[in-house]
Amino acid sequence: MRRRRILSAVGVASAGALAGCGGRAPTGDEADGGGASDGDEGGSDATSGEWPVGTYADYETATVTVTGADAEARGSVRAAIADTRDKRILGLSAAPSLPDDAGMLFVYDAPQASLTYIMPEMSFGIDIVYVDADRAITRIHNAPKPGPNEDGSEQQYDGSGQYVLEVPYRWTDRNGVAVGDTLSFQL
Repeated sequence: MRRRRILSAVGVASAGALAGCGGRAPTGDEADGGGASDGDEGGSDATSGEWPVGTYADYETATVTVTGADAEARGSVRAAIADTRDKRILGLSAAPSLPDDAGMLFVYDAPQASLTYIMPEMSFGIDIVYVDADRAITRIHNAPKPGPNEDGSEQQYDGSGQYVLEVPYRWTDRNGVAVGDTLSFQL
């Protein structure tokens, strides 16, 4: 797979390795991501009862709920768990779409000071949500699908944390999710 060759080369040549929808992490650890949407971004009207499927069918899952500072739930997704290096590198790149109430949760063994997620070979946009060890959101990126003459590798989204949640494009906007909100889930 072209993406894995690129990620392997970058990982060897740098202090970090790029993850699936991509991320940079210390060489001793892993990374990744990818997602879904609405409108032109390639989202799906499917429900998470159909997620994960295909390449991801054997992934463990968790219900991830975002709660605001007012203690109100903002939204929930059924997330496939990417908790190994290979799963983080693949991210959502093998998914043709992402149901509106689905996602992927990238889990690291310890907080990562610097992560960079990229969008290689993605066919839809996602939101990339960085979350610290206390499960508080520290950064949110709306990452549109790569353009017609792009492979997505040039789209880079920086952050830090112990978790990264990828959800359908603009899901965070539709649900009023903001930096400082918290995630709850059981691993």
